[in-house]
Amino acid sequence: MSEHNVKMAPLASGRLRALMKRIGLPVNPLLLASASFLHLPVALADTGSTVVLDALQVTGTALSPVQDPLHLDDKNSTGSRLGLTARETPATVEVKTQQDMQVKGLRTTKEVFSDINGATVGNVPGNPAVLTMRGFSGSAINVLQDGVRVAASTFITRDVDTWNYDRVEVLKGPASVLYGEGALGGAVNMITRKASLDGQHVDGMFSAGSFNTRRAAIGVNQPLSDTVAVRADISSLRSDSLYNIDHQNTTALGLTGSLLYTPNDDLSMLFAVDHFDDEYDSTYQGAPLVGASAAGHASGIVKNPYGLVIDKSARYRNYNPDGAHSGARSTALRWTTDYRINDDWSLNNLLSYYTARREFFLSGDQVYNNSTGQLDRTVQRISHDHQFWSERLSATNDTLLGGFRNRFTVGGEFNYTRFTNPRQNGTTTSVDPQNPEVGSFPSSAAGNWPGAGKNLIYQTNMDTTALFTEDAFNLTPDWLLIGGLRYEDIDVRRSVSDLYLGTRQAFSPNYTSLSWRLGTVYNLTPDVQLYAQYSTAVMPVSSLLLISTANGDFDLSKGRSVEVGFKASAFDGRTSVLGSLYWIRLNDILTRDPNDSTLTVQGGSQVSRGMELTTSTQLTSQLEVDLGVSLVDARYDQLIEAGGADRSGNHPVNVPHTTANAAVLYRLNTLPVTLGAFVKHASGFYTDTANTYFVQGHTTLDASISYELKNATVTLRGRNLTNAFYGEYSGYSATQIFLGAPRSAELGVTFKF
Repeated sequence: MSEHNVKMAPLASGRLRALMKRIGLPVNPLLLASASFLHLPVALADTGSTVVLDALQVTGTALSPVQDPLHLDDKNSTGSRLGLTARETPATVEVKTQQDMQVKGLRTTKEVFSDINGATVGNVPGNPAVLTMRGFSGSAINVLQDGVRVAASTFITRDVDTWNYDRVEVLKGPASVLYGEGALGGAVNMITRKASLDGQHVDGMFSAGSFNTRRAAIGVNQPLSDTVAVRADISSLRSDSLYNIDHQNTTALGLTGSLLYTPNDDLSMLFAVDHFDDEYDSTYQGAPLVGASAAGHASGIVKNPYGLVIDKSARYRNYNPDGAHSGARSTALRWTTDYRINDDWSLNNLLSYYTARREFFLSGDQVYNNSTGQLDRTVQRISHDHQFWSERLSATNDTLLGGFRNRFTVGGEFNYTRFTNPRQNGTTTSVDPQNPEVGSFPSSAAGNWPGAGKNLIYQTNMDTTALFTEDAFNLTPDWLLIGGLRYEDIDVRRSVSDLYLGTRQAFSPNYTSLSWRLGTVYNLTPDVQLYAQYSTAVMPVSSLLLISTANGDFDLSKGRSVEVGFKASAFDGRTSVLGSLYWIRLNDILTRDPNDSTLTVQGGSQVSRGMELTTSTQLTSQLEVDLGVSLVDARYDQLIEAGGADRSGNHPVNVPHTTANAAVLYRLNTLPVTLGAFVKHASGFYTDTANTYFVQGHTTLDASISYELKNATVTLRGRNLTNAFYGEYSGYSATQIFLGAPRSAELGVTFKF
């Protein structure tokens, strides 16, 4: 062999090694050695002639290589306003992309939330997709729409179709320094699909499944020039009931659109509009506990000292009166401007408007009466007329200080809210749990039906002014120090008009707060980071838009948190791992005076401590595995309720100790077929602060089989394949348990051109 060919042999071997790694084949030393000779001209010493052999062709079938599966190196807009990646953020950041939602079959907001490690979700009619995370629930979790917090999540979160969202970003732990009051347990940012200049795209889906459930959606991205692009998406969901409950027809419509204008490299404007509409007929309030003697098929999934059970034979019954319903129609407009002043400074401005109408006509409480053997029912007629304006301006600097990078932002925000809330309540007829005559919902808008109670109109105007700053400074190339401050002034003007008594009460509480965080991230290696953070948060004792005259005199509750953890990548980015330990304490919650149980004071406290581990890995070219495990110990350090009942040491409502989820995807070698299995587990939880009602834990199994065509994927999916009978959340009453959906199947197609 000539000297030239000898030198070329290692080069051929190296190229083949890279090729084999890229397509997922095992690297075989014998094959590499053979290729060094077979792929190159070989000199024959005895004749001096050269024989050229055909090039070796290597083929194989493999999953597309997964790089950074937990998106650690993606810039994350939810964890910071400095353009930090999740790896640079000293907190746990979890991301669900549209691709993740499609692979796992996450159809609605609630299903996406339930896939968050450590989260549990309920579907209470007045608060669809209510979220519990890190031991706190409801308004302690901020739900944002494209980075904007409109109000407490208990107001605005709806269980809508996920098609219109590009991704969901989750920042766990206190986030008041970024988003104001609330956000003690975390913030969830629902990020809609946006126009881009990267070419024309058309994608869509349609599916049909159990309970007469149908989904359809389509999205189009169209560049109009080198500087202008538009995108529009529409989604529709219809079902007799996602839970197979009688008389619970469900519809959801999503419309999102945007226009991107980038006249040059320094200026970008995005105009976006979102409209969501959902409605539920005869809303489901959960399965009421009944006496064992009144149950046709008693279930043992709820433990309590009163002998009450869930009747499995009443699994599909709905005890709402005919005419009960729940729904919302919301529209949001946003104008985002990014302007680069020079190499160091840039400006961001976000102007947004939101309006919504919501209705909740339902029987909130359906409580078993042991003496009559019937369910005593209340009824409520509640409406929301909600308008919200927001203006946020910030300036960001990215430069070197003393030779080290420093990223800094400072800005201000002003929000205005107008909220009108008519509320009527009372009672209606009781019903037999076995043979219910549900009757009709009271039709009198004047609120004078038999059993009518209060007839009130709440009106709230609220101004919020905030100043904020963040800084991320590299003490060394591998050591990042991050801090943030937010000062907030909240001016509430609230009135309560009693239409029966002809009276009106008005009050104007004002709240100020200072939230801050200090964290650090250290690179052990470029692929392994350690982080720690101390942060604070504030929360009102009840929602500011619904706060009562009595509660308006109390200050904001104050929370603080410590979190430490690590983030790591391995195996050329095919494996990502997140791990964290945290401690959160909320002080100044409402409790009763230990010396006088008739007096309400701010002296209670709640503590949560726990750990989370999330990993995603492509074990082989054909096998991908995701795993999430969360442990949380949440308790009231101090809580005294009416009558002097001491709940100190008890667990909060709807907080399981353990949650876990796993997903396994396997791609066949010989066919473009992918098999999927998805397991979720949650341990038991209490439905009352007295901890007398305990709902046992559960495990569910979903599975899928997908066949890939040139521009489409056909998927057959089964949910809750074992048909597990379980409670997933409690409702307005401790004795009403929302049951998980029974076994179901779905056939769907997604396509993209």
